[in-house]
Amino acid sequence: MSIKKKQTSLLLTIIVLFWFAQYVYIPYQTPYLNSIHLTSNAVGIVIGAYGISQMILRLPIGVLADKNGKHTLLIFIGALSSGVASLFRIFLSNGIGFFIGNLFSGLASAMWISFMILFMSYYSDDKQQKATGKLIFANNLGMLGGFVVSTFLYDRVGMTVICLLSVIAGILGAFLSLFLKRTTVEIRPSRSTKDLLSVCKNNKLILFSLLALIQQGIQMSTTMSFTTQIVRDLGASNLVVGLTSIVYMLSAVLSAIISSKPNFYKRFTFDQSIPTVFLLLFLYCLFVPITNSVFMIFLLQILPGLSTGILFSSLTTEAMTEVPDEKKSTAMGFFQAVYAIGMSAFPLISGYINTHYSTQAAFLFLGCTSIVGVAASKWYYKRKKIGEYA
Repeated sequence: MSIKKKQTSLLLTIIVLFWFAQYVYIPYQTPYLNSIHLTSNAVGIVIGAYGISQMILRLPIGVLADKNGKHTLLIFIGALSSGVASLFRIFLSNGIGFFIGNLFSGLASAMWISFMILFMSYYSDDKQQKATGKLIFANNLGMLGGFVVSTFLYDRVGMTVICLLSVIAGILGAFLSLFLKRTTVEIRPSRSTKDLLSVCKNNKLILFSLLALIQQGIQMSTTMSFTTQIVRDLGASNLVVGLTSIVYMLSAVLSAIISSKPNFYKRFTFDQSIPTVFLLLFLYCLFVPITNSVFMIFLLQILPGLSTGILFSSLTTEAMTEVPDEKKSTAMGFFQAVYAIGMSAFPLISGYINTHYSTQAAFLFLGCTSIVGVAASKWYYKRKKIGEYA
């Protein structure tokens, strides 16, 4: 095996461990917080904390990565932070502990910029969609592994042991990151901060960052939060709650594999895939809160899986197409900081609506934002087509 392939495999392994550490407790976070008598509003604040630190840190970290190119160091910090976050959940097993833990998990995810940029540097420009698809696949595989483990162990061992597994995975990922070698993407002349930040004025980057804000905000508010509580309220056991999350992640993993294939976007282009999956998200938000069938929710969980595996991959690729290599970390930092706003704001808003009105109203709000995604993407590609043929 060549050095490049070994490094690629090593980084993919670290990515799987990293996202396992970040998400192994997620299927039971909302039910657990409700079981210790936190209100829906408070749960929204705790979940939103994950996005707050990302929103603040991602752009500065992107600029730092472009100026100094120390992606391997940032990957080490990110992996270590993912494990440290769950130490707070273990030793402060209440709302405050989970709030602090989610702030640290947000810090860890802010380093995802360097995971992505280093991995994408292993591939030529014409294979960036393939690289992105593999990244999202490894990302989702780590989440899926976490969901499977927590589903079959939570009733037996409880939240503390689940969080301990998060700590172990994070520390192991940090250890393995010490064997990553620096590449040319890390060794280049430093540019001025003003020059790097100028990339944030790119209209295409701004638009697709806002579309990702919608997609990530809906995901964090539904499959990662209130959908699990809906399943629990329908009388499902902890095992069934976990299984619904596994269905979601299986759909995400399989769709990420499909999206990494070159022929996929030849048959199902971005102007088709992006508005179509946004529309499917709308249908998900419409039907989940009104169904009385756990089986129906199992089927509906496929739809946000497509969003994670296909839509997010497409939005990431489109956002970066006009960005020069020397500014990609800054651009990725901007992209991720913008969608982190959705990860923070949407659970807060949904939690407030859920507390003061109803679950149906909260999901209706999320569904309406998805329709905005349909309209905005349709508008962009229509203008682009007119521009091409004018």
